[in-house]
Amino acid sequence: MFAELGHFALILAFAVAILQAVVPLYGAAKRNAGLMALAEPAANAQFLLIAFSFAALMHAFITSDFSLSLVTGNSHSLKPLLYKITGVWGNHEGSMLLWSLIVALFGAAVAWFGHQLPETLKARVIAVQGMIGAAFLAFLLFTSNPFLRLAVPPLDGNDLNPLLQDPGLAFHPPFLYLGYVGLSMSFSFAVAALIEGRVDAAWGRWVRPWTLAAWMFLTVGIALGSWWAYYELGWGGFWFWDPVENASFMPWLIAAALLHSAIVVEKREALKAWTILLAIIAFGFSLTGAFITRSGIITSVHAFANDPERGVFLLLILAVFMGGALTLFTFRAESLASRGVFSLVSRESALVLNNLLLAVAAFVVFIGTVWPLVIELASDNATWDLTLFTIPNPFYAVGLFDQPRKLSVGAPFFDLAFTPFMVILALVLPIGAMLPWKRAKLGRILRQLWPAAALALAVLLLAWAMQTGRSALGPVGLGLGTWLVAGAVRDLWSRTGRGTGQFGRLRRLPRADWGKATAHAGLGITMAGIAAMTAWQVEDILVVQEGDSFELAGYTVTLDGVSEVEGPNYRSTVGEVTLSKDGDEIAQMRPEKRFYPVARMPTTEAALDNGFLRDIYVVIGDPQDGGGWAMRSYYKPLANWIWGGAILMALGGALSLSDRRFRVAAGARKAPVAGVPAE
Repeated sequence: MFAELGHFALILAFAVAILQAVVPLYGAAKRNAGLMALAEPAANAQFLLIAFSFAALMHAFITSDFSLSLVTGNSHSLKPLLYKITGVWGNHEGSMLLWSLIVALFGAAVAWFGHQLPETLKARVIAVQGMIGAAFLAFLLFTSNPFLRLAVPPLDGNDLNPLLQDPGLAFHPPFLYLGYVGLSMSFSFAVAALIEGRVDAAWGRWVRPWTLAAWMFLTVGIALGSWWAYYELGWGGFWFWDPVENASFMPWLIAAALLHSAIVVEKREALKAWTILLAIIAFGFSLTGAFITRSGIITSVHAFANDPERGVFLLLILAVFMGGALTLFTFRAESLASRGVFSLVSRESALVLNNLLLAVAAFVVFIGTVWPLVIELASDNATWDLTLFTIPNPFYAVGLFDQPRKLSVGAPFFDLAFTPFMVILALVLPIGAMLPWKRAKLGRILRQLWPAAALALAVLLLAWAMQTGRSALGPVGLGLGTWLVAGAVRDLWSRTGRGTGQFGRLRRLPRADWGKATAHAGLGITMAGIAAMTAWQVEDILVVQEGDSFELAGYTVTLDGVSEVEGPNYRSTVGEVTLSKDGDEIAQMRPEKRFYPVARMPTTEAALDNGFLRDIYVVIGDPQDGGGWAMRSYYKPLANWIWGGAILMALGGALSLSDRRFRVAAGARKAPVAGVPAE
């Protein structure tokens, strides 16, 4: 009965979403206060109805109600409670219900916190958000109903994909969706502004907190997914340039560009058209991610569905919203002319360069992600291969050659095409952050930054001298990371002025200043971690007998024994490993290889000894015919800096979001100053 109530609430939410999309929009066009006032209760009602529906589905998972097809396919009575709960969004239908819930949450949040918004803009923003909600509720009800009953319920379920039964994956999707769907608010503000035909400094201030919140959640979501891939999949990497990973990374890059572009709109009323376009594209990439993971065009551990019908529906949603928004943008382009004038050397110019680098980097990732799909449309023989990089035959599609060459777009392509833009971005970021608005003297800023540059160069040279090989990646990455961190510190110090009391003024700086510096420093730490781990990691694959030891980068790894352990819903082969150095024991490690009988699927549970400067990473494999066990081990320098930097970036976003200037909306638009004719 509870499930039927959840389904009925979903149908009511769909009706309310249509009402929310139509009535306030019509009221804003007619300047009818009564009709516009309907926006807030409609947004609240939609959120409450979907929340009830989500709670009903969660209740079915917790109580193991196997009369629901979704619960049968993604749960089991022996599964731990945490994974029963996370099983709600560990599948296509449940994840889309979570998506719709977050769409409604953001729409309701405008009703709760948007009291300073102009009446017409607020009504239009909530109405556009209602359109997005209605589209995804229709997708749920007509193609992905999570409340379908089974005529003959089984005694038990088929279990959740064992790879998803992990704390990292329990929290990764909600944070990722808060970021994905949060960008719908930037889209709604952009479309509402286009309908009104006015984008100004006040709009720039209003849209920034929503974009910042989405970017912050997306940062956490991507970091959690990367961390899970690192320790759970057993291959020792943190990023594979998988199409679904790219689908979350592209909106993150565009959202970062949008954040910086909105600053220019707020401070200088420049880049208005570009900022609106970025808001549209950012949400477009979020919709593209939903399409990639649910259309069946790729096979990935991240993919939720393999249904072309659903893919067509999502493609239609993407086409309608992107096509409509871009058409509206075309008609309103003339009204978005910039007022601010600035010189070539200024903070505005630095932010333009920042935007171009981030946008082009996102475009490079987009090309690498969709190019195999484009070729596959032209050739039945084209296949995915994410480990090599070869040049496709461009003539096959036009019939000049009969046999297509195998297409593969993997890490080598992305590393070569993407990295240069990030290097340039890291070089200019500290300089751009310190440039004044409108007009600046570059020499003065460089003189302030010379200690940071000297420290970065010293770190680079020291790393080059200490490494055993001649790879430039590690030293350059550490140098750039130092440059970003030291530049962020210098930027903060420069805001305290001169004379006595600088430390006191440092503590009183606005949280937004601290947030910006923290986020920039976090980026530097992440870049240093990626460079060091990629350049200097040590890998070893051996067959090890019980009681034997082997050396790994100056450490001694000993396999003391192997035992079989019964888990709540799995059987596990556990290795007892001792890690020592110079005869002193450092850690006891327990790598596992699990087998889930219901899903009939194995998983790898790596054992890690985490440290500030390195990780020791051990994986146990299968028993060998000649005796012993296959073992893979890694020494990974600065591995945790990757996720520590991501945490700092998200913390920087949270600090900025807590600033009073973000929490209190902008005041009324500036009234035009009447000019006095010269005599």
